[in-house]
Amino acid sequence: MKKITWIGTGVMGHAMVTHLINAGYPITIYTRSKQKALDLADKARLVDSIEEAVKEADVVMMMVGYPSDVESVAQQIFMFAPKGTLIIDMTTSSPSLAISLYQQAKAAKMSMLDAPVSGGDIGAKNASLTIMVGGDESDFSEASDILKHLGKSINLIGSAGFGQHCKMANQIVVAGNTVAISEAIHYMLSTGLDPIKTLNALGGGAASSWQLLNNGPKMINKNFEPGFYVHHFVKDLELIEEEARQASIDLPMVHQVLNLYRRLIEDGDRELGTQALIRAYRKD
Repeated sequence: MKKITWIGTGVMGHAMVTHLINAGYPITIYTRSKQKALDLADKARLVDSIEEAVKEADVVMMMVGYPSDVESVAQQIFMFAPKGTLIIDMTTSSPSLAISLYQQAKAAKMSMLDAPVSGGDIGAKNASLTIMVGGDESDFSEASDILKHLGKSINLIGSAGFGQHCKMANQIVVAGNTVAISEAIHYMLSTGLDPIKTLNALGGGAASSWQLLNNGPKMINKNFEPGFYVHHFVKDLELIEEEARQASIDLPMVHQVLNLYRRLIEDGDRELGTQALIRAYRKD
């Protein structure tokens, strides 16, 4: 069985690596905040450096925060991992960076896939994520036996970078859905509608969506615990805007939603979940 190194045990990464441990893979974990992985110490090997984590790995998987983190971690993997290592980056990151790292991996006699996910903390905990992959088909085939323990919908979208492009499209839909639900709930509460009854009605019709069913009740109940952080979503929307600029695409809704989330950050809400967008409309 392949030896897997996992880098990053945040809100989603912790649940994801737990599934791989439970599947029987020998796992080595490196995370900047070691406290977050201490509960896994009896099931996996925890180490203090990326060099130590990757030096005997067959597969290195990472779920970190920002493109700069992806770049930094990848450079250390290229330096210290054995030739032939398969690297799977599950962070939502820049398509152009994914292409660059794919090329650098080839030069280092390694392989690399960009494989961002959708489904949030619930999908991570339930191993029901959608996984969008960019890279070579042969590497995707090798990775599929591992990824099947993390998701229900695993898709090779195209060559390097196209997993990230697919995630950008996903986040555009999520952004539109989240702002629409926020405005609908603002309308419900402002007009005296019973929000729970109304949400139940909407959930049975054409307005139904994952966001409505999962984050709608959280908005109503003012449960802003993060399944996906506000500041990470701002990062995603900024990546989309950058890709849109490069392709001369006008995405006015993305720009509007990004500004609303930036307002939340200005108000000190960066560590809340994305459902906190309702706070841009209502503070009560």
